[in-house]
Amino acid sequence: MTTTGSLDLDKAQWKALLDPSNGPAARRLTIQLGLIVLLGALIWTKIPLWPILLLPQGLLLIFLFAPLHECIHRTAFRTRWCNDLVAFLCGWLVLLPPTWFRHFHMRHHRFTNNPDRDPELAVAKPGNIVAYVLYMSGLAIWASQIQVLLGNSHGRDPAGIIPNKARNRVALEARWYLAIYVLAFAALGEPLLWVWIVPVLIGQPFLRAFLLAEHIGCALVRDMTANSRTTFTNRAVRWLTWNMSYHAEHHLQPAVPYHKLPDLHSHTRPHLKVTQSGYLNLHRALLTNFV
Repeated sequence: MTTTGSLDLDKAQWKALLDPSNGPAARRLTIQLGLIVLLGALIWTKIPLWPILLLPQGLLLIFLFAPLHECIHRTAFRTRWCNDLVAFLCGWLVLLPPTWFRHFHMRHHRFTNNPDRDPELAVAKPGNIVAYVLYMSGLAIWASQIQVLLGNSHGRDPAGIIPNKARNRVALEARWYLAIYVLAFAALGEPLLWVWIVPVLIGQPFLRAFLLAEHIGCALVRDMTANSRTTFTNRAVRWLTWNMSYHAEHHLQPAVPYHKLPDLHSHTRPHLKVTQSGYLNLHRALLTNFV
């Protein structure tokens, strides 16, 4: 099993990589939320050609999954309450309550690509063109997230992911989410459909395409350099996804803040066993195999 101990880094280098701060995430999140508010206002007022704004709005909204992911690791910010507050807000906007997601995701890290214990493998990755299209549509993930949210609100945990000590918090969080959804739609009505709901539906296939690249086709082994894929991409994608294209690096050391993953990559690159140049190339290869 490849671990961080295999990397040629001294104590001072690890300290620098693991040291969190509030500034980078605060700046990035301010820009992302600011753009969401701006585009939302333009869509709300229905400026000429406003429907073309639905795609960029959808991308900005659905990729709030990225700061949510960082915040459940509590690596986005040095201050814990900042991580928890941002996780709650982002989770609400993408229908993914953070306390439940934290327990689900930490199990994924602990048992990455273990067919019997990794919860991400409970839903099979697409193995043919029909399954690929259904997966990319995002319909299955929305159905799953709604089911989880409703189940959590009633204290149900059929997958056995939530420890007993966290069950009350998970249930309370789900009830708060549902209550705020009802209040939001009661107060704002149809405009919310165009500012938020339709855009995230449009954006979801792009998030599915990004997340599918992380582990599909990787070995079912414990070696993090073999069971996770780093995908080389452009700066815009890295910005939008909070550097999670450096996914093998993230699995090798989940405590490294997102903005320091490029630095970690400079040390891990010679050790990586699964990499890909570009997301389009990855999906092109998948589709070729399905035909």
